[in-house]
Amino acid sequence: MQRWDPFTMMEAMHREIDRAYRERAGDRAPGRWHTAFLPGLGARQYPLVNLSDDAQNVYVEALAPGVDPKSLDLSVAQGTLTISGEKPGLAQVTAEAYHRNERAAGRFTRTIDLPADVDAARVSAEYRNGLLVIALPKSEEAKPRQIPISVM
Repeated sequence: MQRWDPFTMMEAMHREIDRAYRERAGDRAPGRWHTAFLPGLGARQYPLVNLSDDAQNVYVEALAPGVDPKSLDLSVAQGTLTISGEKPGLAQVTAEAYHRNERAAGRFTRTIDLPADVDAARVSAEYRNGLLVIALPKSEEAKPRQIPISVM
């Protein structure tokens, strides 16, 4: 019979909480949360993205209205996708004239951890109607393999 030890349980919970914090903050930016429910931080994530995958590709849809597609730059390295560019502001309005300024403008960079290894040489991107759609083909090692089962 195994004896119940509350300290072992607390240590396991501590490790699980630490892991959750690392996943949410990312190992590159310890202690930095990226959630929309925290005021001031979620709004700074630009562009907003959807990330999905299937057996062949990883897909990123980035919402970037008002961005000149020529200003966009994409790079893939070490399991991350980086989207950078510039969103122009209204040049005729001075900062003192604003009563409310919720629409951000200026340079931006967004780094997204990819859920699988991708073939960077075959990445494709398309910008239409303010939506940047990126298809990142998975590397052969990351694709699921069917393993035949022999019956004896």
